[in-house]
Amino acid sequence: MTRLSLSTGAGVFDAIVAGPPGGRPVLLHGFPQTGLVWQRQIAASAAHGYRVVAPDRRGYSPGARPQRPEDCRISLLVDDVVAITEELGWAAFDLVGHDWGGAVAWWTAHSHPGRVRTLTVASTPHPGALATTLRTDQDQRKRSHYMIDWRETPTTEERLLAHDAQELRDLYAGKIPQNSAEAYVRHLSPAGRSHCGAELVRAGRPDSAIGAADVPTLYVWSTEDSAFGPAAAQETRQWVNGPYRRE
Repeated sequence: MTRLSLSTGAGVFDAIVAGPPGGRPVLLHGFPQTGLVWQRQIAASAAHGYRVVAPDRRGYSPGARPQRPEDCRISLLVDDVVAITEELGWAAFDLVGHDWGGAVAWWTAHSHPGRVRTLTVASTPHPGALATTLRTDQDQRKRSHYMIDWRETPTTEERLLAHDAQELRDLYAGKIPQNSAEAYVRHLSPAGRSHCGAELVRAGRPDSAIGAADVPTLYVWSTEDSAFGPAAAQETRQWVNGPYRRE
């Protein structure tokens, strides 16, 4: 695995890269992590002949760090994916996303079905499925309540990073190896960094409605997922027109 800088109109994105040029997947991380979250998947995919690129997304890459919530709109994050793949010279690519990266992946597949060869999303249900269950499922409304807190609390990042990032460290405790947690804390701690995690919530509603995904889709959901419950996971099937599998 090597590090690569990808220059786009929105800035310079840092990325982890591995594998021969022939394969074409791109992996999108979620909050509060970086492209490092995919290190095992990168190694495994590269060993199978894929060219794997895991960028640090907008707000996480030092060279692409907006300060305003409106600069973290979902449409701009989708544009980043397209710009990164164009910089790589990929006309088509396999797209993988987790957490907020999963939301970006769903929207990218919706907006650019001709370029997304296959879609894999871990954790995050289709945005339409989530919207449906927020209206109909009390359990999902409870699970999503943190979004209201983030939207109404401009100092979410400051709170996470206060007292040597104690609240951020608590998010990782018992879930990931200590050395990985420390790497994330170091990356996310510099003053003035906008994460575009909380900012995605504050940026408001997407610019347009999202339809069903038309590309071959794999959705991976865990029974231990605290943010997304079984109702949204099951509803996601109704929002995929292409070949679909759920694990």
